[in-house]
Amino acid sequence: MSDKTTAKTDIITNNNDEEHGTTTPITDPASSEDTAESSVVTESEPATVTNTPTAEPVTAQGSTTPESTKEPVSTTTATTSEADTADGDVEPVAPSEPEPIEEEEDDEDEEPQPIGNVVLLTLETSPISDDDLYLFNEGSLFRAYERFGSHLGKLDGVKGAFFAVWAPNAEAVSVIGDFNGWNNQSHPLGMRGSSGVWEGFIPGIRKGTTYKYYIASKFNGYRIDKADPYAICAEVPPNSASIVWDNKYTWHDQEWMANRHTFNNLNGPISVYEMHIGSWMRVPEEGNRYLTYRELAEKLPAYIKEMGFTHVEFMPIMSYPFYGSWGYQCTGYFAPTTRFGSPQDLRYLIDQLHQHGIGVLLDWVPSHFAVDGFGLSYFDGSHLYEHSYPEKGWHPDWQSYIFNYGRHEVVSFLVSSAIYWMDQFHADGLRVDAVASMLYLDYSRGEGQWMRNQYGGNENIEAIWFMRRFNEEIYRQFPDTFTVAEESTSWGMVSRPTYVGGLGFGMKWDMGWMHDTLSYMSRDPIHRKYHHHELTFRMLYAFHENFILPLSHDEVVHGKGSLIGKMPGDLWQKFANLRTLYGYMYAQAAKKMIFMGGEFGQWREWINEESLDWHLLQYDFHSGLQRWVADLNQFYRSEPALYELDFDPAGFEWLDCNDWENSTISLLRKGKTTNDVIIIVCNLTPVVRYDYHVGVPCGGFWREVLNSDATEYRGSGQGNFGGVEALPEPLHGRPFSINVVAPPLGIVFFKNTYQPDPEPEEEEDTTQAAPAPAAHG
Repeated sequence: MSDKTTAKTDIITNNNDEEHGTTTPITDPASSEDTAESSVVTESEPATVTNTPTAEPVTAQGSTTPESTKEPVSTTTATTSEADTADGDVEPVAPSEPEPIEEEEDDEDEEPQPIGNVVLLTLETSPISDDDLYLFNEGSLFRAYERFGSHLGKLDGVKGAFFAVWAPNAEAVSVIGDFNGWNNQSHPLGMRGSSGVWEGFIPGIRKGTTYKYYIASKFNGYRIDKADPYAICAEVPPNSASIVWDNKYTWHDQEWMANRHTFNNLNGPISVYEMHIGSWMRVPEEGNRYLTYRELAEKLPAYIKEMGFTHVEFMPIMSYPFYGSWGYQCTGYFAPTTRFGSPQDLRYLIDQLHQHGIGVLLDWVPSHFAVDGFGLSYFDGSHLYEHSYPEKGWHPDWQSYIFNYGRHEVVSFLVSSAIYWMDQFHADGLRVDAVASMLYLDYSRGEGQWMRNQYGGNENIEAIWFMRRFNEEIYRQFPDTFTVAEESTSWGMVSRPTYVGGLGFGMKWDMGWMHDTLSYMSRDPIHRKYHHHELTFRMLYAFHENFILPLSHDEVVHGKGSLIGKMPGDLWQKFANLRTLYGYMYAQAAKKMIFMGGEFGQWREWINEESLDWHLLQYDFHSGLQRWVADLNQFYRSEPALYELDFDPAGFEWLDCNDWENSTISLLRKGKTTNDVIIIVCNLTPVVRYDYHVGVPCGGFWREVLNSDATEYRGSGQGNFGGVEALPEPLHGRPFSINVVAPPLGIVFFKNTYQPDPEPEEEEDTTQAAPAPAAHG
């Protein structure tokens, strides 16, 4: 690394005193990290532009509309994405990473300094060293957000902001914004040698300043205004400018962070509540607006804790222009959406969840990005972030661009994005979206629409390399977190370490289980016996990966209906079926995930523009289902037999998986730190099974600990009067058996502490040795 000294630089102030329009889309409440008050975000009016000495027309958001551009510039994304541990200290710092830029305190009461001209930087004054550039170009600068983007600071004692952007095919780059009337001539940046990195320091820039980069390309007269790829804050859509911001926040989750290796341990209980922030709960009396991050912080942690979930997973909260994309078409990979508040407000929400003992997972989308003209696409007049070949760079399903994983600077960008959310927002894990689309070059493409790799296959080798690098770096720097792959194919070793040839993810969604089980449960019970394999097939592959069983948002959108709507039968049978589905899910060897609304049986398909139907909880069926899910979670978390060996065949045994005639299954779960054994009996017909015999490993009393047909869940009340005594009658390969009542469309859990027979003691040898023969002679 090069030593840096601050050179004395003359700062020339801007004599243009004309008043320029400004856009302030978010508020940063005083001591926002310590106040519980809500900071409401409002969508701002476009900036009023005055005195703009430029020959090119300027849009209301400061985006130029060039007469000739190689690609169209859109302002909305038209399509949505249909998604198909180690112990240790928190965040060990990589020795090769640079120290972060020291940000100056921004005194709001201090008289603003006048905006000066750009001060071009030298090696001695630039925050970016030659070593940084080398690592960036090599694809190994994994905290690039500490160098690129905008950073408040001082140069030679003068406050302002450093700017740096990668645009190797530009012939000129300047910073435009509300501070200079979006004038693309007044604040040009300078290129750092031949690195393709443009940088500069602008005196007088303060927190909250909106800006973009005006880029004049070397090619085809391409001129455009771009949001900062490394911006950590952005305007509320439809406005699209970046905002100069900081990462200051005082965290209060030290206890969680010190112990989260126990909460995120793959041998521990993990039960995830997936949710979409904008539609979990709304305020109908105020125009049906969504809750802010801070309002969520007052409601969500208590609800998650009451329901017993261990983690909450937020659908993407990275900046995205089109609300209907649910966040899966991003434009800002370092900036949380300001629809719900400031970045500090999001930190406050995560902080509160941690203080309530709840982990936070974030959806992350490195598979593709939005086409909007102000974003990453065709950034400097070339295919910089996306692959240049449409066969590899364009996603036909989602009408979006695919990252060029073979370009090292893009790898630095993406891995830095992942690290940023773990580092700056204390995320406990990332769920990577659409992994299958990254793995296969022919994903959703017909013959002649894709390019083979250098070996003639359909594997995307660059994407595979990228995912391995991403996982290695996450687990190296944050060993007490985990990553999850949404991968829908039979690709091998997704959740196995990279050193044995795996992709390195901690876990993988079991999409096959979701499809097969919902297919089975949607059938009329009279036909289920002919499809028994759909219920049991999973155990042929259950331990090939570290699986999460997802009942995700994908299953309640696009005409698929709600979970309760998929269940057959009358009202009582629908809820009984859904209770049994959840019970069977928690009985399986895997971690769990339920999408919001499913826990109380929302009838409607999920609609992202509306709140969940919380009023349904006034009805017994819905409140009973919610109570069942809460009790399942609490029981699951209290029983090591149900989670310790989720990824080990030693933790699961079928008792009888072949009773297809009665559509009934029975199984056994056990852990590694206790002798507790859990027996589960599941009856998938509306007929009560009296005198149903199940083999068990030991005698004694088997206590009924959970019954989905209990009256408190709005069931019929069929049960076993607290439990049953084992009989010395061998069955199912076990020395004992129990005779139980299997309730209609119900699932029952029994528990016994297994005490294995003591090993027989060796009898003491009391025989006397024969006397030695007398000596001869």
